[in-house]
Amino acid sequence: MCGFEKSIGPARGEKSTVRAVIFDLDGTLTDTEKYFQRAWAEAMARSGFEPDREKTLALRSLGKPFVYEQLKEWFGDSCRPDEIMELSHSIFNSIVKERGVELRPGAKELLEWLKAQGVVIALATAGTTERAEKQLAAAGVRGYFDKVISSNMVAHGKPAPDTYLHACGVLGVRPEEAIAVEDSPNGVKSAHAAGCRVIMVPDQTGPDEEIEPMLYACVRSLDLIKRVLGGE
Repeated sequence: MCGFEKSIGPARGEKSTVRAVIFDLDGTLTDTEKYFQRAWAEAMARSGFEPDREKTLALRSLGKPFVYEQLKEWFGDSCRPDEIMELSHSIFNSIVKERGVELRPGAKELLEWLKAQGVVIALATAGTTERAEKQLAAAGVRGYFDKVISSNMVAHGKPAPDTYLHACGVLGVRPEEAIAVEDSPNGVKSAHAAGCRVIMVPDQTGPDEEIEPMLYACVRSLDLIKRVLGGE
């Protein structure tokens, strides 16, 4: 799914300019994007609309106002975006309650390594702060994160750059000093527009011709980011 890897670590003898690593949540850090894909499809179907994979994939990491616009565009004036979104979240929560929250491969190893390097670690999610906090706690990794940033803190969620710009501001780093780790096109666009260096760890789909030029690296699993950043 990942066609290339590029090293962005420092040259020998140079100090790394990576001061912060900012993670997306669903599909990037936790293996929960597949739950959202199911939840969106079921919510659309229960609301009387025909779901398909292209539509549900397009909603990955999309900020709430953009979700509303997209649903209206697809389904017309008879669509109630708020009801579909609320239903999808309810279905998602039911799935999580039943199956739990699992980390994506290599997540714990990468978080431990980043902490050992003294790198600031943050989360930048399209979801709410409350849900993010619950998922991090359920996955047993909340203690690794210095800050949790969510789309409800900014005017425009992903793919707008606001979430990552706000995260960098809160962390006190310049965007070019931050690595953003994302799994979806909307997340990549957001981080790239903010000026962060983006590493993609694909989940549902890999990078296409539009996304590839925005990436510093694309890796198959989170633990490989250590190598990208100059680690062993």
